[in-house]
Amino acid sequence: MKQPQVLIIDDEPNFVSSMIFGLSAHGILARGAASAAEGLREARARATDLVILDHKLPDDMGINLIPQLRAGGADIVMVSAHGDIPTAVEAVKRGALDFLIKPFDLDDLVGVVQRTARGTPIVSPPPPPAVPAAVDTVCDLDATTIVVARSSARVVLLLGPSGSGKGYTARRIHELSMRAARPFVVVNCAALPSDLLESELFGAERGAFTGAHTSRMGLIEAAEGGTLFLDEIAETALPFQAKLLGFLESRRYRRLGSSEEREADVRVIAATNRDLEKDIAEGRFRLDLFYRLNVVPITLPRLADHAADVLPLARHFADLAAAANQAPPIVFAPAAEAALLAHDWPGNVRELSNLVERLTILYPGENIEPHHLPQALGTDARAAAGPMEARLEKTERDILEHALRAASGHKARAAEALGISRHALKRRLKRLGML
Repeated sequence: MKQPQVLIIDDEPNFVSSMIFGLSAHGILARGAASAAEGLREARARATDLVILDHKLPDDMGINLIPQLRAGGADIVMVSAHGDIPTAVEAVKRGALDFLIKPFDLDDLVGVVQRTARGTPIVSPPPPPAVPAAVDTVCDLDATTIVVARSSARVVLLLGPSGSGKGYTARRIHELSMRAARPFVVVNCAALPSDLLESELFGAERGAFTGAHTSRMGLIEAAEGGTLFLDEIAETALPFQAKLLGFLESRRYRRLGSSEEREADVRVIAATNRDLEKDIAEGRFRLDLFYRLNVVPITLPRLADHAADVLPLARHFADLAAAANQAPPIVFAPAAEAALLAHDWPGNVRELSNLVERLTILYPGENIEPHHLPQALGTDARAAAGPMEARLEKTERDILEHALRAASGHKARAAEALGISRHALKRRLKRLGML
């Protein structure tokens, strides 16, 4: 197998030297450049298959070099600083195939290079879109999820209120990653006392405690090669947090009652709806564990903070519920859509998903009107409404906006979807000041 020619563009001499030395031990030829200008000259002067590109260079930002390096035929792996996920997202949008988060293990870099040498893609092919990208909030979150999934990050932290989709996001990160064919193991940390949680996670040897009649593998071992999702991580006790920290730092652990140390290859995704900084200040969560988990944080917003996504998400969930129940999808009438938009969704995305599933079971294929909705949604809609004319104008504006968004701004297609002529659509847009 022919090894690719690797160029490392980074202004930290020690980092470049250690990477060149480490890669050479695997028979991989690499060379370094300390600036953007030097890196471009080196890439043009000699064959370059793969560039490891730092973002912050003394004479330019690394992200600006991606188009020129790609034009020369090189694959790009961005090197991102601690938690610099927005940069990584933008780098992938510009053509980078992957990103590594400093500090990273040499094994991660070797794996990237070897996949390039085999001619296999560094990242897995993207599956169908998970949710419609109606506005920037959803679009940015989905782009971030994709980049993190494809990255070398071994620890990811999901933050956000209850029901905001942390479990869904964790599974999506797994399914988009190179680990997708391996197990996705979920641990609800709040559901187990600390002593039982420890044995569930690490496993136990026969006789390790009362009732341990046989040896049993833990969930870390069950997740080997895949993803371990630790939900409600902030609900764990401090002694367990110390043991978890040790595992995250070394990737090594022992079954309870065993002196044999084992090594695990798993990505750990932790999630919480609590304010970890407040918990740290009050002594309920370890500061060092927070730093170890907070390498790649993703914050999921309240649904009320991106209300423009409510209707696209409702339609998406309607399609999913219809497929799951082998029924035609429900359709929301304009007045029902107005009620959905007026609701503040204290249960966030989970509340919306559960509502749509319930409506699909009760009224398969029907046109959903306000009287089909729970009383709370009808109350919200009435409380939010002003005079009748204002209510009608708001509803009409919302319908037109969503139709145009679904048609990517193409008025003829939007008019066709609404069942009106293009001229009628233009008249309505002009009357509402939308032209």
